[in-house]
Amino acid sequence: MRPIIQAMAESDVEAIARLRLEAFFEGTGRTLEEDTAGLRGLIAGDGFEAAFVARDRGQPIGSCLLVRDEISSPHDLTPWLAGLVVEETHRGSGVGTALVKTIEAHAASAGIGTLYLYTWQARGFYEALGWTAIEAFEQGGEPMLLMSKSLP
Repeated sequence: MRPIIQAMAESDVEAIARLRLEAFFEGTGRTLEEDTAGLRGLIAGDGFEAAFVARDRGQPIGSCLLVRDEISSPHDLTPWLAGLVVEETHRGSGVGTALVKTIEAHAASAGIGTLYLYTWQARGFYEALGWTAIEAFEQGGEPMLLMSKSLP
């Protein structure tokens, strides 16, 4: 499947927020309302930050963000590739790769030289896309990895 990648629209916000809550915020107390408000603020922002959605037959199946600040970041770096999420049934089909490449292209077109991200479980995925591990550390008692990628 070749996903269609587009800028996130208001009509995508609730579906993507539900995906994000399940993937990133289960057990944290973050609510659907908080995440939808955050996404709405991002897509209504100044244009530097960006949110992209992958679609299959018109339905949102994944998303990825370009943000200035990462949530609870112990590093004073910017900007960040954040919030990559793909519906479980579409994982392994190139959707995540397409979303990451879209964020990278958007950032490069904005003159950004280096992007950062946090991961632990997806290290191999990002390394295969040219990202480099910078620092392993613990955050909230969990292992975390800071990665970067220089953009053309």
